[in-house]
Amino acid sequence: MARAPIGLKLRERRKSLGVTQTALAAKVGVSPSYLNLIESEKRNIGGSLLMRIADELDIRMEELDGAADRRLIDDLGEIAASPTFQNLKVSPQSAGELVGRHPDWARALTVLYRTYMDRDQTVIALADRLNQDPFLSAAVHRMLTNVASIRSASEILESVSDIEPDQRERFHNILLTESDQLSSVAEGLAAFFDKGVAPTRSISPNEEIDDFLQEHQNHFPELEIAAEALASSLNLKEQGVTTALSEMIEQRYGLSITYAAPESAQRSKARFKAGSKAESKPVSAPRLKPGAKTGSHQIENNGTVQDKRMVLAEALPGPTRRFLLARTAAELALAEPISGIIEQSSTLTSAEARRRATGALASYCASAMLLPYDRFLEQAVKLRYDIERLRHSFDVSLEQICHRLVTLRKPGAEGIPFAFMRVDPSGYVSKRYALPGLPIPRYGGACPLWPVYRAFQTPGMVNCSLAAFPNNDRFLFVACAVEKGASAYGQHRPLLSIMLACEALYADQTVYGDTLSAATRDQALAVGPTCRLCTREDCAHRQEDLIVAT
Repeated sequence: MARAPIGLKLRERRKSLGVTQTALAAKVGVSPSYLNLIESEKRNIGGSLLMRIADELDIRMEELDGAADRRLIDDLGEIAASPTFQNLKVSPQSAGELVGRHPDWARALTVLYRTYMDRDQTVIALADRLNQDPFLSAAVHRMLTNVASIRSASEILESVSDIEPDQRERFHNILLTESDQLSSVAEGLAAFFDKGVAPTRSISPNEEIDDFLQEHQNHFPELEIAAEALASSLNLKEQGVTTALSEMIEQRYGLSITYAAPESAQRSKARFKAGSKAESKPVSAPRLKPGAKTGSHQIENNGTVQDKRMVLAEALPGPTRRFLLARTAAELALAEPISGIIEQSSTLTSAEARRRATGALASYCASAMLLPYDRFLEQAVKLRYDIERLRHSFDVSLEQICHRLVTLRKPGAEGIPFAFMRVDPSGYVSKRYALPGLPIPRYGGACPLWPVYRAFQTPGMVNCSLAAFPNNDRFLFVACAVEKGASAYGQHRPLLSIMLACEALYADQTVYGDTLSAATRDQALAVGPTCRLCTREDCAHRQEDLIVAT
């Protein structure tokens, strides 16, 4: 796995200051040859020696921590494994040197690749629509039919001179009707292509959000405080959560909450719909730009909510319904602290990324409201991170529990550091949060042996495995496939697989460590990151060749 290029950073800093190896070695109390090994990445460095060198070079320890560098190295390694560069034989092992010597160029390369992937996916999506969209084929067929009718009627009118008046009128009506229909179809096609790009999803905004969350370690102290204060003001402990949140949304912000018909049960997102033009009710909390969107909800341009209805699918499970209400409450009442964090971020460069990040932070606040940090951490430690018992203890969904476990990074009160991954049955990674040493793939799937994929075979059952990587790093994987939203008889079950992962040294602190016998620990599941980065040449599950340095 990736290792931060600390030695290369020290060498570049030393050279920029005009300090020789011999002079620096003498000041920090090591031999020049040993310092050369450190700067060449042939010796690890840490502790007091690293602090002495950092002091001499006037470089902050935060710059040498390496978390951001490791993420960048992992991204470059995954880019090198792309089939796009197959013929170039790019070595993933050289990524660390590039990051150490030229970090700005390394970041530029990742941005360039993301842009390329974004455009590529857009072209593919548009090509699919052109080739497969039934509207297009039906519209073209309709146009050909209209043109044929117009041509036939025109030829008759031109070539036949003794047509009866009523027949001539009939053909004129055909021309008028078919021309009108042709015009309608043409307008429909124009509208189709005007919004043709809308259904395509940009990759870059999601990746910017990934980087944004990683930079903050997926923990936002100011939102924790604000969310718990909001929950306390609503007396969520004393009265029902659903009732308290519903009353706040309706009474304070003038939204009426309604429930969709059973046929809409598969839709899991709340949404606002414009109703009749009733008297507007002022909204003081959200400070939004004209036409701004908060999550999946639309707020009126003038900062008021004009007879808006929050529509929920009536078949939604209770935990999902409560979470959506809490998220809406956070979007409305905590808009200011959320927007403050978004505006301060240099990672969120696009309007779409900022919009999605706003929704992600609203979800974060909802989680903090329903699962208060200290009480949740205390219960998680008491139940030894048993995600099923935690779900029942707080009456929330399993995914909400897993999301909350990843946020437990308060200084002095941390939980186990977890990675998070969510995939659909096609293998598409819809959510990811990586750990140092355990990169979650951005582009394509991970190792097929990861239990996040096996969990689809037994929906609702928790799968756990102790996994060993080629470099001997070991991780505990815990995965479960869950039904997302609600489905009715005859409908497809919307399954997603959720996985948590932590370093094996934390396994004993979890209930899942109890299931790992001594034999299991000695014979951990041999896995890799992705096939193109995995050195296990004898793996029977290999789908692609390993990238080999030339």
